[in-house]
Amino acid sequence: MPKRTDIHKILVIGSGPIIIGQAAEFDYSGTQACLALREEGYETVLVNSNPATIMTDREIADHVYIEPLTVDSLSRIIRQEYPDAILPTLGGQIGLNLAVSLSKTGLLDELGIELLGTKLDSIDEAEDREKFKELMNELGEPVPASQTVNTVDEAVEFAHQCGYPVIVRPAFTMGGTGGGICHNDAEMRTVAKNGLELSPVTQCLIEKSIAGYKEIEFEVMRDSADNVMVVCCMENFDPVGIHTGDSIVFAPNQTLSDREYQMLRDCALKLIRALKIEGGCNVQLALDPQSFQYNVIEVNPRVSRSSALASKATGYPIAKMAAKIAVGLTLDEIKNPVTKTTFAEFEPALDYVVCKIPRWPFDKFAQADRHLGSQMKATGEVMAIGRTAEEALHKAVRSLEIDEKDLFSAEAHHAPTDMLEKKLRYPQDDRLFYLAETFRRGYSLQQTHDLTKISPYFLDIVKHLVELEDDLSTKPFDVETLITSKKYGFSDATIARLWHTSSQEVRKFRKQNEVLPVYKMIDTCAAEFASSTPYFYSAYDHENESQRTKKPSILVLGSGPIRIGQGVEFDYATVHSVKAIQRAGYEAIVINSNPETVSTDFSVSDKLYFEPLTLEDVLNVVDLEQPAGVIVQFGGQTAINLAEGLVKNGVNIFGTTVEDLDAAEDREVFDKVITDLNLKQPIGLTATTHSAVIKAAEKIGYPVLVRPSYVLGGKAMETVYNQEELEQYLQQNASITADHPILIDAYLEGRECEVDAMCDGKDVLIPGIMEHIEHAGVHSGDSMAVYPPQHFDDDIKQQIVTATEKLAVALKCIGIMNIQFIVHNHEVYILEVNPRASRTVPFLSKITGIEMAQVATELSLASPLLIKALLTGFTQSHKLFMLKLPSLVLTS
Repeated sequence: MPKRTDIHKILVIGSGPIIIGQAAEFDYSGTQACLALREEGYETVLVNSNPATIMTDREIADHVYIEPLTVDSLSRIIRQEYPDAILPTLGGQIGLNLAVSLSKTGLLDELGIELLGTKLDSIDEAEDREKFKELMNELGEPVPASQTVNTVDEAVEFAHQCGYPVIVRPAFTMGGTGGGICHNDAEMRTVAKNGLELSPVTQCLIEKSIAGYKEIEFEVMRDSADNVMVVCCMENFDPVGIHTGDSIVFAPNQTLSDREYQMLRDCALKLIRALKIEGGCNVQLALDPQSFQYNVIEVNPRVSRSSALASKATGYPIAKMAAKIAVGLTLDEIKNPVTKTTFAEFEPALDYVVCKIPRWPFDKFAQADRHLGSQMKATGEVMAIGRTAEEALHKAVRSLEIDEKDLFSAEAHHAPTDMLEKKLRYPQDDRLFYLAETFRRGYSLQQTHDLTKISPYFLDIVKHLVELEDDLSTKPFDVETLITSKKYGFSDATIARLWHTSSQEVRKFRKQNEVLPVYKMIDTCAAEFASSTPYFYSAYDHENESQRTKKPSILVLGSGPIRIGQGVEFDYATVHSVKAIQRAGYEAIVINSNPETVSTDFSVSDKLYFEPLTLEDVLNVVDLEQPAGVIVQFGGQTAINLAEGLVKNGVNIFGTTVEDLDAAEDREVFDKVITDLNLKQPIGLTATTHSAVIKAAEKIGYPVLVRPSYVLGGKAMETVYNQEELEQYLQQNASITADHPILIDAYLEGRECEVDAMCDGKDVLIPGIMEHIEHAGVHSGDSMAVYPPQHFDDDIKQQIVTATEKLAVALKCIGIMNIQFIVHNHEVYILEVNPRASRTVPFLSKITGIEMAQVATELSLASPLLIKALLTGFTQSHKLFMLKLPSLVLTS
């Protein structure tokens, strides 16, 4: 049926702040939805409270409200805008729960507002554990023995009836929030109490554990005409018992027989039809590896993190299709945006293997409980694509940015046998590395399977990679062995370690022997139909499908997986940098490894390479594309850390030079800059040994602030008040001191603030000063902040302005930089300078109207392009805004 003409204005509900289980994937889906609706001619209203998202850009929707996602707030906006309909299924669990709550107030009925896509009854039936169980019984679909409870005592009573272990699944929550596996009454009382409190309807499903089964996910679509199709079937490396958001996942499925696949596929399509879901849906199933018995785990009647993964894995934009289905279009009417010839009902086919590995926060929170279960703990994830499962797994590992380039971990290698087996029985985030270690120690597949319940097929993949390690170590500089290892995803760094040489020598040897990657296209149809999708992955194979164009290009490095301290704000900056590059007449190329983000939507850039952000992988793309240069200032610390290696390989870096980037990071060089400029900073020293750190702290006097250099988000940064605390800090962070020095600074009491500034080498633009509410010593990323500052007089503001201007010019900043200050005894001290985009860039962009990433990119490309000339591009009202605040624009 054609799209609906009885509705004209549609409200899209966002997902709010980034939380565990709800990250950049909902910015991606919300952005796609708004663009798809506008493409079809509808007026759109977007509500979200997260300023770091692309979806809250004014060009994404016709009306953007950055407001709290509450019933009261949404009610006021609805009465202001009077939308004809609301689309709630693309904003995660927040969007769904708000739609349910709004409906209960009677407001939607009062104003005649319709919920588009999946209806409330269907949402309720999928999310309410008791109703879902009843539906499964009606359909004859098997579910684990379970009971819905509303009290802790009811939960304990059912556990006694069915026997432990059991799984607690709270209703209407996301990411397994509040749930978990319980093995006894004590655990049950704790978990059930928490789950009931976190469920908005005070309801939990207590379910007999089927841990050890294979876990299979289907991303399926349905339209109003009851057309259904499978976008992607994904298989978890980890068996049931670990939340799918914390599981390693492969696509397409790797171990199912055709009979098993068809059986589970039929079940998934049966469920989406029974629930009458219109749009995208995630179905999770558990298969007994010893029989054809299966169980339905759950259905998510909305797009999810898995939807973003499936979209990027197949090239099929689920959220875009879901939005078009919501306004009445059917799958056989919507053109596939990848092929532009087939229709959306054509199921994607993959001629490659995709691997997803979650990114956990335990590098920041070393004392946290690292055990994995049914409650999700990952902050983000990486995706890698290869011709084989081994290649995809290896590429995913080095995408994680956890200082591991392969399956070898020194910690696992030196672990005693009892610790090794404990790590396998009770899975933690690092279990993959312990799996590899078992095979180095001669464990059989069966022994490892008995400990982990992981499919022998997946274990054999790990074992194969360990065997290839042995081959490499015994055949240094053997071309055939090199070719084989590259086909299975071994990095130059790993080969160098096994050959006892350097990565540079391996790269040189590879190129001499023409062992080079080619790039394959993601086209959704396994090359069955012609496609022009500019979306590629590397492989050591034949026929390169990515052809360099005659148009000059610029490469933008993304920021990799979402983790504590490096989140969706860098995706925001990357996307805006791409826009500025395209406006300047260049071809914009993006490299990133994060499937959740808008920047890895193939329609954003002129070319997308889904690759690890390592020096080797970036240089391989540079070799092919020969860009005019690379932009690193919008990819967080990930991209900045690659800058030096790129320059050493002859790559041009746009913006601030590597030497000047190092001047901001290197303590001795930075101290000299501060002294030469006659500026103030807390007394600080640098140390590279344990004893030197202790002596430095004694010399400065406690309390001191200690941190490693070249890190992001305050990783391993602490305030210590005595030598005992410092000794404990060094013991916990001993591995950090080997790579980079430890910085020791005097701790000053005072008010903290920060500035994001842009510079063309001469003039400086300061969109504003953000004052931190928290006391000094709380990291800026954890501080509440207010704009403009509330407690600084004109003298303090002028000191900040003067220091910013001096630093930007002295450090030869071209583009963007972030400076953090502390005001102590009415004097301004510089805490640190970050010569790149920071978390505050989208925040300031939204409140000032200056798209800082775009401006900074234009400055970097124009060099020198004076800021005053750039400002002529703003509207007259914007110029007035600047004139009213003369301290914002400075001339050196």
